[in-house]
Amino acid sequence: MKKPSLRHSALLSSVLVSLVAGVSATGASAETFRWASNTDPQTMDPHAVNSAPVLSFLNNVYEGLVRRGEAMAIEPSLATSWEPLVGKNGWRFHLRKNVTFQDGAAFTAEDVLFSYQRASSEAADVRSWFAPVADVKVVDEYTIDFVTKAPNPLFPDSIANFMILDKGWAEKNNAALPASDAENFATMNVNGTGPFVLSSRDPGVKTVLKPYSGWWDTATHNVTEAVFTPIGNPATGIAALLSGEIDFIQPIPLQDAKQVESRKGFKILEGEETRVIMFGFGHEHEKLLYSSDVKDANPFKDPRVRLAASHAINMASIDRVLFRGKIEAASQLVPAGISGYSEENAARHEYDPKRSKELLAEAGYPNGFSFGLKCTNDRYINDEALCRAAASMLSAVGLKAKLSTGPVRDYWTQLRADDFDMYLLGWSPGTFDMEHPIRFLLHSQDDVKKLGSWNFGNYSNARVDELLPLIQQEINPTNRQNLIDEVVSISQKEAAYIPLYTQPLIWATKENVDMTQRADNFFLLRWVTVN
Repeated sequence: MKKPSLRHSALLSSVLVSLVAGVSATGASAETFRWASNTDPQTMDPHAVNSAPVLSFLNNVYEGLVRRGEAMAIEPSLATSWEPLVGKNGWRFHLRKNVTFQDGAAFTAEDVLFSYQRASSEAADVRSWFAPVADVKVVDEYTIDFVTKAPNPLFPDSIANFMILDKGWAEKNNAALPASDAENFATMNVNGTGPFVLSSRDPGVKTVLKPYSGWWDTATHNVTEAVFTPIGNPATGIAALLSGEIDFIQPIPLQDAKQVESRKGFKILEGEETRVIMFGFGHEHEKLLYSSDVKDANPFKDPRVRLAASHAINMASIDRVLFRGKIEAASQLVPAGISGYSEENAARHEYDPKRSKELLAEAGYPNGFSFGLKCTNDRYINDEALCRAAASMLSAVGLKAKLSTGPVRDYWTQLRADDFDMYLLGWSPGTFDMEHPIRFLLHSQDDVKKLGSWNFGNYSNARVDELLPLIQQEINPTNRQNLIDEVVSISQKEAAYIPLYTQPLIWATKENVDMTQRADNFFLLRWVTVN
């Protein structure tokens, strides 16, 4: 049976799977916990790569001013409270006292200022988080102001994954700026304030964490050592779980869920992520890179061609064959239930291959054309199988896709180098609001304003760019929704992207392990108990 859509219930209650421990953390025996995922975090630097595998893993080691709880609500972390600035735009954060980094250094407002400067620099992949910020001022040792360019009610929510580094440690080790290469000390080493310390790191092989005895918060887990192993092959991962080599794996193929459930001593955690899987285009490319028949033009510049591609995708078939009825088709860049979701534009483009061929003919390509489709094979659930199915559907209307798949460790570099004609992307809104993908995916690329940083194909619409700051500033909910509705309508009419579906969450674990499955697919050790 298909899961209920997020549209029919409040997001935070419908997407959270919280497993309550049968034995309290203090009463359960301490344990070594071994887990696996299909993707190894490519860096230990929290400002170098804005991707879920990196941010999820590092939330076990580093902390920010705020954090998300088990039900995804924002709660205090290194800041104990915050309030709007009086007489100006922005927010004042009151910092937690008596917090130490894992090397023993004291945490102060200077570390927050340094981390802001580092994370908002041109070298940082997370700089778009700070596009609304005009200035940051240290008031005193435990008070800091973030001054924004305009009213920004969502700002505290937008920095839930902004992690704080120790200024002295970073400067001492020549890591004042982030970098994705191994020469940066922060790429392989950590010094956070969070609940776990990095014990050892062998990239692509094994990473070991141990509890930080000086953590300011009360530990509710009973993990004495946590061993992470990346396992790219799904069959190998399931075998490792069922043989007892690991205690937990995320994600697993949908077709393996019944096998796990049928084995005594194991269980499945199932939910719905807030991530929408989509296809993007090389909007600004002057010509196709991987075409054998269109040499000096880029047909994807024409919205009719992009619409033709959208109408060629049969989501009902993909759901039935690849996902066993577990997915919800998407019409926009956030799932139903997220703040700002456009009910007015809830209908997705229908599967209509006849209309696809008509649109291609109108655009001057009655016989279609060939192009390159680039996808990952280890980032999203069934990602390679999805792309193969979509390539077949596209080819049926004349859009002859030359599929290229590869590991995620190489993928973002290729997309940032514009090495694609069409590509696969998954996006989860960090603020749980539609403003987030508008800022990152729909606004024109603007390095100065730190906007459009994940808009790889550089989709650009002047009206969308004009509407974003209005959405960020508008306090009246009705007026704000009207502005968002207009953006969604534009993006659908122009087929800026092809939203496909909301990704399901399928985790597998031993029955004696209790944990929380959050809607953002972040896995946090501080909620794990082994009974």
